[in-house]
Amino acid sequence: MAPSTPPASSPAVRRFGRFQLLRLLGKSERTMAWLVADPRSGQDLMLVLPRAQPAGADALERCVQAVRMAARLNHPHIAPAVDVGVHENWPYAAYDPSEAATLRDRLPTKGLPATEAAALVGQALQGLAYAHEAGIAHQDLQPYLLLVGDSGTLRLAGLELGCEPAHKAGAAAPLPEARGQRAQQETAQRDVLSLGVLMHELLTGKPVLEEPDVGRVLQRLPPLGRDIARLAWDTPQPIPEPLRAIVNRATDRQERQRYRSARTLAHALEGWLKTAAANSGGPLALLLDRLRVVGVLPSSPGAAQRALRLATMERQRTNELAEVVLQDMALAFELLRAVNTAQVHGEQVSGDGPVLTVRRAIAMMGMEGVRRAALVLRPWPGPLAEAAAADLQTLMERVKRAGRVAVALRPAGYDSEVVYLVTLLQNLGRLVVHYHFADDAVQIRRLMMPAPPQRPGEAEEPGMSEEGASFAVLGADIESIGAAVARHWGLDDSVLHMVRRLPVATPVRGVEGDDELLRATASCANEVIDALALPAPQVTLAMHRVVQRYGRALDLTLKDLQAALQPPAADNLSMATALMDLDPLPTAAAGGQRAAARPAR
Repeated sequence: MAPSTPPASSPAVRRFGRFQLLRLLGKSERTMAWLVADPRSGQDLMLVLPRAQPAGADALERCVQAVRMAARLNHPHIAPAVDVGVHENWPYAAYDPSEAATLRDRLPTKGLPATEAAALVGQALQGLAYAHEAGIAHQDLQPYLLLVGDSGTLRLAGLELGCEPAHKAGAAAPLPEARGQRAQQETAQRDVLSLGVLMHELLTGKPVLEEPDVGRVLQRLPPLGRDIARLAWDTPQPIPEPLRAIVNRATDRQERQRYRSARTLAHALEGWLKTAAANSGGPLALLLDRLRVVGVLPSSPGAAQRALRLATMERQRTNELAEVVLQDMALAFELLRAVNTAQVHGEQVSGDGPVLTVRRAIAMMGMEGVRRAALVLRPWPGPLAEAAAADLQTLMERVKRAGRVAVALRPAGYDSEVVYLVTLLQNLGRLVVHYHFADDAVQIRRLMMPAPPQRPGEAEEPGMSEEGASFAVLGADIESIGAAVARHWGLDDSVLHMVRRLPVATPVRGVEGDDELLRATASCANEVIDALALPAPQVTLAMHRVVQRYGRALDLTLKDLQAALQPPAADNLSMATALMDLDPLPTAAAGGQRAAARPAR
């Protein structure tokens, strides 16, 4: 009889205290996570502990206290710890997965769709921001420490367990409440950078720099390393340009360009998600409620009162009132909004499309309409603080000057007021952002500024483009915000095309038709004013570039630009002087739209 085969030996049961270790969920240089069986509760839990024991009793006590402080946080995107303790000098925290899986387990090889990835990271940022504001940091954000439920809810696990070991830090890490402000900022910014790296991985399905440990990726990025983490163009799934700008800013090689807090990164992602939603109204969703409450712009000091006074006078000429209204950008925009919105709703009938002159708006709405428009405006400076109001005032003066330059450059026969207002409307997005998102406007300007050279002889680092900076801060570009507001007013596609500046990177080879000529003239004037805002050594070169771009299309020379910047287009002259050649407007509401054969809407 053949000898019997001995039974196979069962694998040894591995334990950590009372917990039975079932499966390693992930590990990094700082932390590790296990799926464990807990005989006390009869449930499977997630056990998180550091990779190295704290050096000494004091360090151990500090680590345990920090983890317990983190466990007291109550937030929907922070996993509650069901147990915090110590076993053989190893601190740990246990979490109930509650039918959730780690982000690493849920991540497909081709990455997640853009909106899904942004929504998950946005949830992580909400929990992280709450923790940071309580003085708590995560210290080792890894895909295996983010739990995602079947409903798509994300929760952070492992807070404060990834603190740097004493043998690396040189001393036991202080408790969260004992960290100085600088130390708190550094740990918070490390967490935000870690989430930027994770967002990159979620979109591509691959670890950044082919390194699965996020902490090691951070060591390879500036200022500690020399590698660069930017999204490639050949990603498995398409990545919208605004989201690409947000992710690339989060891991930018220049520290000054990165997000400084979880709130700012969350704000950018939320802005993009709102604008990307099919039923949200696009960029208008960012500020629709604000428009209802505080209007598009605040009334310039004293200007609305002057217009209101004139509107109460009998036999007032439309042209004279229009000149006063044009001095108050908010009132001019409010009249355009009111009359075009009324046309869309069928309340008034226009004989020739959208209204693009204040004169015609006044003729259609009457003096009572002007009074109503002036009364709904918020007085200067609206809800803005003093510094933000000064920034908005500076921008408005620049925009007005661009309008006057455009009037001086316009081809013969074109209505001055139309040219002026198209030039202003090309800046509508910038004005709206400065008024409604003043802090974001400061961020955008900072991102556009070049960085000084790090070493003598090196060239300065260029800043972001305005489009890229607005994507990175708001999740939407400034031009689209302005176009969304104009569309909300009832302006049609032909006008929306005109009020978008010609892209700076695209050559201007020629213009065909009245609308294209108006658009090019306004774009040229705006670029001239932008050139004047550059540092003095760069102004001349920038002006020559403007002439090269528009010279053939607009029959323009450098002398023409110089003349346009002199009186009557100088800043110290009123709009009444600049618009002295306005044609009289018929009193009828319809008709009289065009002056000669040129646009006068």
